[in-house]
Amino acid sequence: MKTPYDWAPSILPVQMFRIGQLIILSVPGEFTTMAGRRLRDAVKSFLISLDSKQFGNNLHVVIAGLTNTYSQYIATFEEYEVQRYEGASTLYGPHTLTAYIQEFKKLATALVNGQTLPSGPLPPDLLDNQISLLSPVVVDSTPIGVSFGDVKADVPPKSTFVRGQQVNATFWSGCPRNDLMTEGSFAVVETLRGEKWVPVYDDDDFSVKFKWSRPGKLSPESQATVEWRIPESAVAGVYRLRHYGASKSLVGSITSFSGSSSAFVVV
Repeated sequence: MKTPYDWAPSILPVQMFRIGQLIILSVPGEFTTMAGRRLRDAVKSFLISLDSKQFGNNLHVVIAGLTNTYSQYIATFEEYEVQRYEGASTLYGPHTLTAYIQEFKKLATALVNGQTLPSGPLPPDLLDNQISLLSPVVVDSTPIGVSFGDVKADVPPKSTFVRGQQVNATFWSGCPRNDLMTEGSFAVVETLRGEKWVPVYDDDDFSVKFKWSRPGKLSPESQATVEWRIPESAVAGVYRLRHYGASKSLVGSITSFSGSSSAFVVV
C-alpha cells in the first residue's frame, strides 16, 4: 500500500546498548516469544564468540520493543508459514528475523571492536503530507466585552470545601487543538503560599478534570470547565482553579491565554 504514501516504514532503526554484562537490543516492532528467544540467543552466542574475555555465560541480553518507530510483528520462519496473527503481521516476509539477527551481529562486531558504524539513510519526513478527516479550527471568539480566560461560572464567593467535595469553574476558552499543551496543562489547581500561587495538581492527576465544549455547533464561542475532586491528601489552605489555553484568530494567528477562579478554602 503506497497511496498516498507508504503505509509501512521501509527504513527501520536498530540500536544496541551495553551496561556491563547487560546488552539491550532496541527494536522497532513486536517480536514473538520464539523470535525474541532466537534473537537474544544469537546475539549472546555471537558476542561470546567474538570476545570470551569480555563476555561470559553471565551475559544477559534483553529486547526493548517498540523503539523509535513501529513495524508491527516479527515472527519466526515457521510462524510466518502458518500465517496466524503474528505471522500475518510480519510485514517484510519470512526472513525478517534473520535480517534482524544479521544487523545486530554487525552492531555486536562494532561494539566489541570499538567501531563507529554509518547511521544509514534517514526515513522520509511525512509530517507535511498527513491527511486528516478532522475539520480544522476556523476561529475562536468570545462575547462582546469578554476576554479569553475570563470566568463564565465562578466558584461561590468566600466558599469553604472539605476533602471529598468537588470544586468547579468554567472559563471562556478556545479550541484545545490550537495548542495541545504537551509541555504544560489545560487545568491546574494552585495553592497560596505566602504571597505566591503555587501549582499543586494539574490535569495529569486523577482528581482534576478538564472538560471543553462548544455549545453552539456553528458558534466560534467555547468554554472549558475545570473540576477538582479534593483528595483526602490535600493540605488545608487557600486554593484556586486555573485554566490555560490558546485561541485562533480569523487570520490564523494563535494566542495563548490563562484565567483563574476566585480563591476558596479547603479545611
